[in-house]
Amino acid sequence: MFSLNESNKFMVYGIHVDLRKGVEPLSGLVRLMHMSPTDGSVYVFFNRSRSRMKLLHWERGGYVIYYKRLEQGRISRKVFRSSSNPLFYSMRWDELLLFMEGVYPSAARRKRFNIQ
Repeated sequence: MFSLNESNKFMVYGIHVDLRKGVEPLSGLVRLMHMSPTDGSVYVFFNRSRSRMKLLHWERGGYVIYYKRLEQGRISRKVFRSSSNPLFYSMRWDELLLFMEGVYPSAARRKRFNIQ
């Protein structure tokens, strides 16, 4: 059951990740940053081309992974705030939804980023 909403805390990983990874390697990345993957937060990971994303979330029964693949375009590169600092940073629910649609929230002109 899809149970994510604006009451969840969303933490975005600052660099791209190999999305062939499953629950254990992704939760290991969270633990490396001295955070707990079972604290109820949603951890967001993107691939190198920014056309796919995974959300790792702990629910009562165990881990849930949500996977999003954009059919066209890609997620804005501004989702990666600093490539030299791979720490997690917080994001609001509405910002995440815009990123999932390929739109950068604070852009003056909103458009889908096309793959070239």
